[in-house]
Amino acid sequence: MINVDLLKAICETPGAPGFEQRIRELVLKEVSPLVDEVRVDNMGNVITLKRGTGDKKVMIAAHMDEIGFIVTHIDDDGFLRFHPLGGFDPKTLTSQRVIVHGRKDVIGVMGSKPIHLMKPDERNKQTPITEYFIDLGLPKKEVADLVSIGDPITRDRHLIEMGDCVNSKSIDNRVSVFILLEALRELKDKQVPYDIYGVFTVQEEVGLRGAMSSAHAIDPDFGIALDVTIAFDVPGAQSHEYVTRLGKGAAIKIMDGSVISDYRMVNFLKKTATANNIPWQPEILPAGGTDTAGLQRYGKRGAIAGAISIPLRH
Repeated sequence: MINVDLLKAICETPGAPGFEQRIRELVLKEVSPLVDEVRVDNMGNVITLKRGTGDKKVMIAAHMDEIGFIVTHIDDDGFLRFHPLGGFDPKTLTSQRVIVHGRKDVIGVMGSKPIHLMKPDERNKQTPITEYFIDLGLPKKEVADLVSIGDPITRDRHLIEMGDCVNSKSIDNRVSVFILLEALRELKDKQVPYDIYGVFTVQEEVGLRGAMSSAHAIDPDFGIALDVTIAFDVPGAQSHEYVTRLGKGAAIKIMDGSVISDYRMVNFLKKTATANNIPWQPEILPAGGTDTAGLQRYGKRGAIAGAISIPLRH
């Protein structure tokens, strides 16, 4: 059984790109007893080391940040305008609760023009993200006392169990943060052949920035990114559109929009999974990117890199 309480704490802790302080504190608390060294670099990546017996370096990365927003304007009525930090589908924003992390945390709700007031041609168009606003339910003076331009915003969601699954905000990529912590816990009292750098990266959602800087500093021989991928095994989808399927095992990344995984790493992961009776499925994601690209390219010599992806619906 997995430690659902820990997964819940990880998923519910806020950490928009560039504002990962709270999730970093949680990670540091959990990981410090498990490894030989821990440090936080200038960007805010948590870099851990478990020493091995050989001279090779393995970097395993899971990004801590979650997609979020940043306050860009406060109007005369106290409504907030914002800019996304990471990729959002605007249709998912209507009437969603969010937390504005100002001088203290403030609950707000996403708003846009009601469908009842839309012209016929507007009803058939997706509302652009620039037309959304956040209502805090407070007058301008109170809003100004609590919130400043530049404050981060995250979604207000709790992790719940649904059948054999869990539902939460920030499963991308907090499930991988959880997995990396549990992997390091499993290795705590074991001897390993190479130095293992477990890295909890920042700002992946806005361009793999933490992975780039940490890979350059570590210069790994081998790199494995842990992240989520699409499971589009839902009504109306054709089988060739699934990318992955829920319940069919972790996915071994062959390529995505930012990287072609090294064939040697792909073969190694396939053989290891098969030899240990671990179910797996191949992943080819036409668009989007992961820290895999940063691990592969930004070491001084490049790295033999790939990724293990967790299928995720919705």
